Amino acid sequence: MTVYCCEFAWLPGGRVAADVRIDVEDGRIVGLRERHDGGRENGSRSDADPGTDVEQLRGLVLPGAANVHSHAFHRALRGRTQDGSGTFWSWREHMYALAARLDPDRYLALARSCFAEMVLAGFTAVGEFHYLHHQPDGTAYVDPNEMGHALIAAARQAGLRITLLDTCYLAGGFGVALEGVQRRFDDGDAALWAARVEDLHRSYVGADDVTIGAAVHSVRAVPAVEIPVVAAWATARETPLHVHVSEQPAENDACLAAHGGSPTALLAACGALDARTTAVHATHLDAADLDTLAAAGAGVCLCPTTERDLGDGIGPAHRLLAAGVPVSVGTDSHAIVDAFEETRAIELDLRLQTGERGHLPVEQLLQALTAHGHVRLGVPDAGALQVGARADLVAVDLTSVRTAGGASVDHAAAVVLFGATAVDVSDVVVDGRRVVRDRVHRLGDVGALLADAIAAVSP
Repeated sequence: MTVYCCEFAWLPGGRVAADVRIDVEDGRIVGLRERHDGGRENGSRSDADPGTDVEQLRGLVLPGAANVHSHAFHRALRGRTQDGSGTFWSWREHMYALAARLDPDRYLALARSCFAEMVLAGFTAVGEFHYLHHQPDGTAYVDPNEMGHALIAAARQAGLRITLLDTCYLAGGFGVALEGVQRRFDDGDAALWAARVEDLHRSYVGADDVTIGAAVHSVRAVPAVEIPVVAAWATARETPLHVHVSEQPAENDACLAAHGGSPTALLAACGALDARTTAVHATHLDAADLDTLAAAGAGVCLCPTTERDLGDGIGPAHRLLAAGVPVSVGTDSHAIVDAFEETRAIELDLRLQTGERGHLPVEQLLQALTAHGHVRLGVPDAGALQVGARADLVAVDLTSVRTAGGASVDHAAAVVLFGATAVDVSDVVVDGRRVVRDRVHRLGDVGALLADAIAAVSP
């Protein structure tokens, strides 16, 4: 057993406590108590028990963050698409050019270093939205799931859990055939997609660190007749189903022209909305869309740093939460990988949009980053510092120039959320295993790994 003695800890109910002891065994929290309460709770053992290791975690300890939406290979685009004007659609051409240069080995190296950057930022799980399935000409690898296996190996080497959201991608738009590099995304039809993903799913049955989920890339990329096949596979496996929804007004307009309604309405009609569904972005929703998502019990993943980088717009977090739709966060294109910046941007962008402050309290924002995110990834036993939960612990320095003055139970959570950056994460434990110690990842120099991986796929 390992005992972590935390200077401060963010506990269920949104309360920060000082001098908290967390007992961890076999990857789980088996005991938790505050030093001042004078007693033991939930089977917590004595510090003197043989075989007990005691470790100190300074600063504020949070549950592990969940990165609900990631395209790992987009990390190689950072800083390479910022010159000149354009839109999401022109940016997409840069992304396609990068996708054409990836093979399994390069993909593994790039994803491993990207995932390691996430862990350094406090993420302990990732939802990888995976559609780069086949060779550049569209033919399958000898193992049709070789690229998926590479992503899973990358996550394991980087030390975080992965929900691989294997993505069905069959069309270039409503009634538009795939062309060029898009052919490597294509399985032919949803039944063939399901057969391939079923083989992938069988490979990881019983794995505690891997969940195989499903995704519909978008309603423009999967014909309406095929969407129910993807949804049925996810329902039968009781696994998450994710989908890009209303990221751009042009998507809404095209869906209306093709189907007479919004993407959300079309997904509902296709049986693709339920409590395991996560709508990614959901930037341009109307009132009927909100009601439909809420009635289905679906969630929404917001990716503010990517949405602002691409000029997508500001997600309606306050309206979603008011309607009862849970919100989570993702770093998507990895324009920035920073759990705190991603989360506070939800509130700060709303302030810019509305001219008012204080839409979402600190507790609600941190819940979006932690517990709600892990639920969207199909791992509901993570994201909280409580007995029985997975032992994901993230220590954030309260003495840096960004967080100085926050070392108190009254201010620590707000100072971290609104002031800290990824560099303030000092230590990360994932499923009871130390992955980051004193700001150093177990892989060593992650910056060097990223530089090498990006150079290998750059023109």
